[in-house]
Amino acid sequence: MADHPPAPRPPSRCFVCGEENPRGLRLRFTADGAGVSAEWIPAPYLEGFEGIVHGGIVSTVLDEAMSKAVAERGWRALTCELRVRLRKRVRPGETFRIRGWVSERRRRRILTEAVLESPGGEEHAHAWAAFLAAAGEAS
Repeated sequence: MADHPPAPRPPSRCFVCGEENPRGLRLRFTADGAGVSAEWIPAPYLEGFEGIVHGGIVSTVLDEAMSKAVAERGWRALTCELRVRLRKRVRPGETFRIRGWVSERRRRRILTEAVLESPGGEEHAHAWAAFLAAAGEAS
């Protein structure tokens, strides 16, 4: 088996950011100088418990933010480790800002962080991930 990550899905089909995925979240990430960011208003169908967005969905959008931050640097890499701290409940229908950035690169290992914040800057979730760059990727 080759030590190269598979080509990403066409962006239009991505569950988090794809415009053509009928079941997707359709988030639009933009580069902001420090990394990437997006606005998100989670829908009620994303609840785990009543009035609380499922933690797996929160983890997914944070992973995507970190992935986009890595891609923004022009690196091909896959998530190899993910840790998420859920700090405050995420309620459907409320507006949140997602931010992701690269904090360090050590050879093929890329360390990243992401946060989910309320409009006032209150942190609802924080994530840390390590990505593994494809063999031969420039550092």
